[in-house]
Amino acid sequence: MSKFTNRIPDATVRRFSLYLRLLEEFGHEGRATTASRALAEHTGTTAAQVRKDLQHLGSMGQRGLGYAVPELVRELRRTLGLDRTWRVALVGAGRIGTALFEYELFRKRGFAITSVIDADPAKVNARLGDVRIRSARELENVVREDGTDLVIVAVPAAAAQEVADRVIAAGVKAMLNYAPVQLRVPGDVALRNVSMLVELESLSHALARTGGAAPSGVGDSTARPPAAAPGSDEVPPPGGPRSTGALPPPSPVPGSGQASQTATVGRRRSAL
Repeated sequence: MSKFTNRIPDATVRRFSLYLRLLEEFGHEGRATTASRALAEHTGTTAAQVRKDLQHLGSMGQRGLGYAVPELVRELRRTLGLDRTWRVALVGAGRIGTALFEYELFRKRGFAITSVIDADPAKVNARLGDVRIRSARELENVVREDGTDLVIVAVPAAAAQEVADRVIAAGVKAMLNYAPVQLRVPGDVALRNVSMLVELESLSHALARTGGAAPSGVGDSTARPPAAAPGSDEVPPPGGPRSTGALPPPSPVPGSGQASQTATVGRRRSAL
């Protein structure tokens, strides 16, 4: 079993990213507190699911007051590993690689592309921004010397597995793969695959089975956020959070007194 299998489910971690972006917007608007219902409304899930997710962070909210926005932002950033800068090597300086390099939000989130590697001799020693493109023959030396934390693989499918094998041998433990192929990696290596083709095929399937009209939820960015990430200003992320669809509480039985009890409990919990 991978050591990256931990107590926080992957779907929850993906929702954390959505919560964080929304909470940062709240902070810019001057909001000091928020409630689970507000987070749910903007992220396509339920208030119950939000509360369940945030329980992984410890005791964050207070009944009657909700969640303190600055505190929740800090804890989400810490949990997502965004309280530091990560050194990223980009392997592949083609059109996709160049677009990823120029994606400004990577830097703002703490992912600094500090090395670029390509197999094309015509690109070697050219520059992307302030980074000199290095030869693929130097791959292992580059990631070791640069102290690379994470590698983005943006090469043709035929070359992707070799690249993965080489960077793993050089000590890299995390990869974001944009090549249209499923990579084989050891259990102690974190791998995320980004396939825009798979996402398009999923959309074409949805259109085909509805006669060309997207069903409810398809095309809703809250139901299936951009694939990575890694739209208007974002490169699609790997996968995307999916709503768990928590069941609502049962309706009260008329005349049983349950209605007033439910209303009382609801008022107590509404701030969380």
